[in-house]
Amino acid sequence: MVDLAIDHVQIAIPVGGEDAARGFYGELLGLTELPKPPEMAGRGGCWFQLGAQQLHVGVDADFRAAKKAHVALATDELAALRHRIEAAGNATKDDSPVDGRYRFFAEDPFGNRIEFMDRVARGI
Repeated sequence: MVDLAIDHVQIAIPVGGEDAARGFYGELLGLTELPKPPEMAGRGGCWFQLGAQQLHVGVDADFRAAKKAHVALATDELAALRHRIEAAGNATKDDSPVDGRYRFFAEDPFGNRIEFMDRVARGI
């Protein structure tokens, strides 16, 4: 069997959406932006460090928001993160816990669905 691991995930944004992506993923969520390799910098978009992996935010000229497909971001501070997201004017929506891990959904500035969940079970 081949040993595989996730290196990065990519979500799409519309052309010209980099500043809004930096505001949401960088400023609001606190992810550190990474420099793109020179051979890819001209394509637009931006990359962020996400634990040991990366989140790539790529420009798509035919952009359509992902309403079902999504990334799930885990944290030890779910309630505080939710408060910060809501305080910034973003709606959140509860969903049922999975394996004792509470979670909610929100949308990025482009309408992409993002799941936020506890890193570990709360023991429910």
